[in-house]
Amino acid sequence: MTRLTMPVSRRLAHEIYRLAWPVLIAQLAVMAYAVIDTLMAGRYGTDDLAAVGIGASIYFSVFVALMGVLLAVSPTVAQLYGAGRHGEIGEQVRQAMWLTLALAVLSIFVFRYPEPLLALSRASPAVADKVRAYLAVSAWGLPAGLAFRLFAGYTTAVSRPRVMMVLNVLGLALKVPLNWIFVFGNLGAPEMGAVGCALSTVLVNWIVCILSWLWCGLSPDYRRHATFARWSWPRWADQRRLVALGLPIGMTFLVDVTAFTFMAIFVARLGAVNSAAHQIAANVAAVMFMLPLAMGNAAGVLVGQAIGARDFARARATGVTGIALALMLAGASGSVLVLGARGVAAFYTPDAGVRTVAAMLLMLVAGYHLLDALQVVTVNVLRGYKRVVVPLLVNAAGLWGVGLAGGYVLGLTDVVNLPALGLATPLGVPGFWVAAIAGMLVSAVGIALYFLVVSARERALRA
Repeated sequence: MTRLTMPVSRRLAHEIYRLAWPVLIAQLAVMAYAVIDTLMAGRYGTDDLAAVGIGASIYFSVFVALMGVLLAVSPTVAQLYGAGRHGEIGEQVRQAMWLTLALAVLSIFVFRYPEPLLALSRASPAVADKVRAYLAVSAWGLPAGLAFRLFAGYTTAVSRPRVMMVLNVLGLALKVPLNWIFVFGNLGAPEMGAVGCALSTVLVNWIVCILSWLWCGLSPDYRRHATFARWSWPRWADQRRLVALGLPIGMTFLVDVTAFTFMAIFVARLGAVNSAAHQIAANVAAVMFMLPLAMGNAAGVLVGQAIGARDFARARATGVTGIALALMLAGASGSVLVLGARGVAAFYTPDAGVRTVAAMLLMLVAGYHLLDALQVVTVNVLRGYKRVVVPLLVNAAGLWGVGLAGGYVLGLTDVVNLPALGLATPLGVPGFWVAAIAGMLVSAVGIALYFLVVSARERALRA
């Protein structure tokens, strides 16, 4: 373990917080989009609420995977920025724009022909029709969403995340009235229900995207990067490097998303009460995840900048500091959750049966969150080193091999019978969360050990 003096630890912690808090606010603003859609679609009609739930799940799964590929730009730009090679940053961003265009075309095709994904939901014909319409409209906003995520990765990598925060909050402020107009047919607009949620998101995506790149072109903060100084055609060597770095990142996101998606599908077999309780637990876990995710993004950028500057001791120290901060905050928030589990469950639902199960699951979420924080920060730190393949493999083994498969065994089957330990399956929905904790333990510890090996090796080689 890297030995840190207190002044260095405080300085690095301050730098991480300075980058992390705008990222956190931006992430929470984006999460609020889904909350607004759920609330307004729920007031409009049951079928529309179901359509938004299914459609948003499909949209989010595809978007996150493609967005992950574009995250290759962040460590690439961060290392160039740390090395002081500002003139090369613009070329890498222009190359990433071509990759964004290719991914956008792919995403439109997926959303225009969603039948393979829609079949998994087993939705009623009425709901399925609304989902198709929702995705058909959403397809036209996803290119703008990807382009904005490219800008977000770029601006965070050069230590200027506040503009991303401001634009995401602006998008949230626009989302509310646009939903009101298009969902319910106000101000002379057609009454569109679930499709209105999609249309408002499309408009917000394009507005925010255009403003972000206008800011990039006009602000003196980005001028020395020469992003718009000239036209660049795709350079296949650069495209290969971006894809080689970005594809494992996108697949890592996909592993995370699908692990929770299939967990929810399996839990649905246990009945409405268990499914509702699981949704509460999953939602709380997702909200709590935002803080370590923001800290991981910040730490990863600072690690990339340190590596670009050839300061490998600082890179390791930054990674260790980020991990320590995330674990302390996760421990504190997890303790609060344990103490307030019943109150949190009651906030979500008045149903006594659901509250009882949810409160029990929230106890498990607290433990899961601690490991989740370790995992997400370490994964992001390793991206700063451009090490992405091993974390993907470890994550897949932990979340799919142990977490998801183990959850199925513990939650739905009777193959485990250990009377001496008082353990007999099926355990129901708690079994899924116990397995999820075990899977995250494998993933988090494995990736953390890999970081220690990589950072020590890099520091020794460059000493």
